[in-house]
Amino acid sequence: MRQYIGRNIESELTKRLTYFPAVAVLGPRQCGKSTLIKELSKRIENFVYLDLQNDDDVKKLDEPNIFFNFNKDKTICLDEIQNRPELFKILRSVIDSYRRNGRFIILGSASRDLIKQSSESLAGRISYLELTPFLLSEIFDEVKDPLYSLWYKGGFPESVLLEADEQSFKWRESFIRTFLERDIPQLGFSIPSTVIGRLWKMCAHLHGQTLNNSKLGEAIGVSHHTVKNYIDILSQTFMIRLLPVYHANIGKRIVKSPKFYIRDNGILNSLLSIRNFNELLSHPVFGESWEGLVIENILSELSDWDGYYYRTSKGAEIDLILERGQKKIAVECKASSAPPTSKGFYIAMEDLEIDEAYIIAPVKDEYPIKKNVWVMTLKGFIDKMKRE
Repeated sequence: MRQYIGRNIESELTKRLTYFPAVAVLGPRQCGKSTLIKELSKRIENFVYLDLQNDDDVKKLDEPNIFFNFNKDKTICLDEIQNRPELFKILRSVIDSYRRNGRFIILGSASRDLIKQSSESLAGRISYLELTPFLLSEIFDEVKDPLYSLWYKGGFPESVLLEADEQSFKWRESFIRTFLERDIPQLGFSIPSTVIGRLWKMCAHLHGQTLNNSKLGEAIGVSHHTVKNYIDILSQTFMIRLLPVYHANIGKRIVKSPKFYIRDNGILNSLLSIRNFNELLSHPVFGESWEGLVIENILSELSDWDGYYYRTSKGAEIDLILERGQKKIAVECKASSAPPTSKGFYIAMEDLEIDEAYIIAPVKDEYPIKKNVWVMTLKGFIDKMKRE
C-alpha cells in the first residue's frame, strides 16, 4: 500500500472547519482530494463519506433532509458535488436549522463559478480551498529527482508516483480521454470531445503565449466566441491557467490579452506526445514548459499574492509580477543552468519601479547578478517568500 504524502493545505483545511459550517475543497479530478479527506477523517470523530458517483451512496440522498438531520452531529463529506449541484439549496436550510461548524466537507472537480448554485445558496456558510496536483514542496523528499519528475510527469499523484515514464504517459493519456469524454458532459456541456480536444492540443502548442481567441478559432474551425466559452470551461475545470496582464499608467502601449498555460506539465507533455524528459529537452516548448511549471508552483504556494505578467509593444517584459499591498516582486523564468537576462527585463523593472527581482532557473547554487536581482531555485524562492 502506497504511503500517504501530506498536502500543504491540510492545516488550513482543519482550521477552516472550526470556522465554517461547510468547507469546499475544489481541484481537478484525480488530484488527491478524496485521499486527503480520507486521511483527515482519521482525526475526525463521527465522519461520513459519500461518493456522489457511487449509486449506493447516491441512494442514501433520495431523502436528503432526513439523511442530513439524522447525521446532524457528524461531519459529512460529499465527494464530486458537481454531479448533484441541486444539493446546495438543501444544504442551506439544513445548515441554518442546526448551525454547527465543520458539518460538511464538499469536494468538487470544477470551480465554484461552474458549480453555479454554491456561491448563491451557501454565502456566508462556506469557505473554499483549492487543491492542486502535487507541488514541488510536497514531493521534494518523496520521489527521486523531484524537480525533473514534476517537470516531465506533472503533479497528478498517479502520474508522478509511477517510476516508469511509459506507465506515467499512458495514465495521462487515459486521464485526458476520460476528461473529454466523461467529465465535460457530466458538467452539462454538450460539446463534441473531438473539438474541445483539438483546442486543448492547440493550447499546448501555444503554451505560455498570449491568448488570441480568433487565431485559435480559425485553427479548429469555430468562432472566437465559441473558443472563449471553451477556454472558460478548461480554466474552470483547472486545466488551463489564465495569467492577466499588469496594467500600469506609464504612458506605454501594453499587451492587453492574458497569457495561458496548461496548468499541469505532465498533461502538457502528453498533449504534445512528449514521452520522456529527453524529448522535452529538444522540444520547442521546453522554455515555456519551465515557465509554466514555475508560475503554477509560485501562484499555488503563494496564494496571498496576486500574479500578473507585463509586456509592452517594444519588448519590455516580465514573466511574472507578484503584488501584495504596495509590494511588487518581479520573477523571470529561465530554463538554463546559466540563465541570461535581457535588456527588456531591466527596462520593465524601471517602468514599474520594481526594486526586487528573481531569476528562477534549474540551478544548483543561488547567487546575485545585480543589485537586488538574484538567481534562485524554484524551491529556494518559494521558501524565502514564505518566511517573509
